[in-house]
Amino acid sequence: MYKEFTHGARVLQVLRDVNLTLMRGEMVTIIGASGAGKSTLLHCLGTLDLPTRGQILFGDTDITAFSPPQLASFRNETIGFVFQFHHLLGEFTALENAMMPALIGRIPHKEARERAGDMLKAVGLSHRLNHRPGELSGGEQQRVAIARALVMRPHLLLADEPTGNLDTRTSDEVHDLLFRLNDEHKMTLLVVTHNMDLAWKVPRRIRMEDGRLVDDARHDPNVARDPRNDPPFESPAGTPRSS
Repeated sequence: MYKEFTHGARVLQVLRDVNLTLMRGEMVTIIGASGAGKSTLLHCLGTLDLPTRGQILFGDTDITAFSPPQLASFRNETIGFVFQFHHLLGEFTALENAMMPALIGRIPHKEARERAGDMLKAVGLSHRLNHRPGELSGGEQQRVAIARALVMRPHLLLADEPTGNLDTRTSDEVHDLLFRLNDEHKMTLLVVTHNMDLAWKVPRRIRMEDGRLVDDARHDPNVARDPRNDPPFESPAGTPRSS
């Protein structure tokens, strides 16, 4: 898979010959310096953008061949997103924010409300259903965003620096929550991160450099690591495949 952007006469290659397979239920982190192409890869896998060349297969289905309405429906039903910024709607409660994807997916209001309530309970916010984002802590707001991402019971959860704006303790709590939800729901979890502690807690770690996948390592997260062996970089449900 390739992704290029054109600026006047200049062509910028952001992704170069990326070939990646994710298995259902797998947990994977992507690490690398800023500008390595990590977020662009996540956006392509999540169909928020499309590759310039190549395919994205979900099972045996080439989703890059979908029409825009088909892509929007597929994305809403199959993929959940968690970003560094929670993007909650300030005028709505935690419950209403978590319901949004279900309502967009035309799920009846009662069922959407029940699903959102269940997911907020799963992330430890059953006592905050009627609070607006301004009344929640940063960690609580990110938990609402996670509940919103999971309300459609996606096969694939994509997270782009999901704890980048949180303190260490809250970050660890959100990481543990993602791992627990991955185990309980058997969804594929792909996380872009600069956090090496998180990267080493996940069984598979991919490193990107200049738009390419340069290392794809599997390891036992229960075995202690030597930080001197960490690759250097700048700090700041399906079976999806790309080629």
